[in-house]
Amino acid sequence: MGAVSLMALPFLECLILVGIHSYLGLHVIRRRVIFVDLALAQIAALGTTIAFLFGLNPHSTGAYIFSLSFTFIGAAVFSLTRVPNDRVPQEAVIGLSYALAASVGILAVFGAPHGAEHIQNIAMGSLLWVTADDIIHALIAYSFVGVVHFIFRDKFIEISEDHDAAAKKGLKVRWWDFLFYMLFGLVITHSVQTAGVLLVFVFLVVPAIMGVMLTDKLWLQLAIGWGVGTLVSFVGLAVSYYGDLPSGPTVVSFYGLALVLVALVVYVMRAKNTLRALGHVGLGVAVTAALVVGFIGAGKYMATIPALASGPDDHHGHTSAMLSDGHALGHAHDAQGDEALTSEGLLEQLASLDLVEKKRVLRGVSDSQVINNAIGASNDVETKFALASRLLVLDHVLGAGRLLDLMSDDATPPIFRDDALHTLMDRYGSCDQAFDPWTSPTDEANQRALDAWRAKVQLAR
Repeated sequence: MGAVSLMALPFLECLILVGIHSYLGLHVIRRRVIFVDLALAQIAALGTTIAFLFGLNPHSTGAYIFSLSFTFIGAAVFSLTRVPNDRVPQEAVIGLSYALAASVGILAVFGAPHGAEHIQNIAMGSLLWVTADDIIHALIAYSFVGVVHFIFRDKFIEISEDHDAAAKKGLKVRWWDFLFYMLFGLVITHSVQTAGVLLVFVFLVVPAIMGVMLTDKLWLQLAIGWGVGTLVSFVGLAVSYYGDLPSGPTVVSFYGLALVLVALVVYVMRAKNTLRALGHVGLGVAVTAALVVGFIGAGKYMATIPALASGPDDHHGHTSAMLSDGHALGHAHDAQGDEALTSEGLLEQLASLDLVEKKRVLRGVSDSQVINNAIGASNDVETKFALASRLLVLDHVLGAGRLLDLMSDDATPPIFRDDALHTLMDRYGSCDQAFDPWTSPTDEANQRALDAWRAKVQLAR
């Protein structure tokens, strides 16, 4: 599957997100409520999480209704808590709302099957899984928001520029604030479903900050935000594809890098003494490089000293450090020889771990036959999915077959059929026949889709 065909829809989704979020970001900066996007995104994610607990697909209409309802409640809270000459800054309320929504979301899925994976997906999104229907729905929703903002642009801008002055002129600021946050929430609810909380926040803030740094004119700020956002999204997605990296975190990282570079250029260009400014930049680069090298050296040195590297978990079978790099089983396997690792031993090691830890540990296992045998011997769907995902990396035909087995089994919970489908899509791209993991795999349309997937895998051998 070529880069263009696989990344075209994610890139188009990024362009749409940049278009609406760059504009809303300029309002957010003028209102000095930088983290309102992050808070509303987390509140929208909480609505999706609650829907998830009721067994609703996170991308279903029911989950969307939950998410939108929670977001509108958040919009009402933010519009009511902004008052003239408030002694408690609204940013404090926004920050508290984010912390509460995040904490309640974690508590809600604590101990639930697939809970850790759900939280990770909310934070990082699933850009690579975006469909043409997702883009069309986003275009419709964002166009509606854009039209409303265009019609009432004078009032929105006036309130964003000076809230107190607008109130003194007789504008019903609280009602206009509620409309602003409600429209804002509509955008966020759509965005979080595909881009995740962190990427949505970056799309909103970084292009707007760049525009404000470079000019005071609103239209030019918007043009800069759109231009830079388009370029950075393209570069980030390209690097994620060719570097085999997760798309969301990669794009976020490149937005951060772009912001630093623009800030440095602005600093040098506006400095009274250009040579002195360049010297400061060079010194900063040198100090940063020295810190990076120092931390790398310190980490490697500390890892060789048991008193510094070991922790209390070392006495209970595994360490957090071993889990963090994903090679717990790999190290034991290397030390004992290839014949030491068996499917039974592998299953025993994975039994007490959640899905995220299972995947981390399996990165250190490279014996595809042992993994395949473990899948056949396991009765736990979560373990089978983790093993099949790893097998797909080592032997894509064998791994794809195991994932298709999970999708074909009516006893497999829909959430795992959904994950198996998206794991295949990450490897092979989309398929001509659409498979619906939330209906029975024995459904006639799903049977056709499964046959099409098997044919696709065989052609890619």
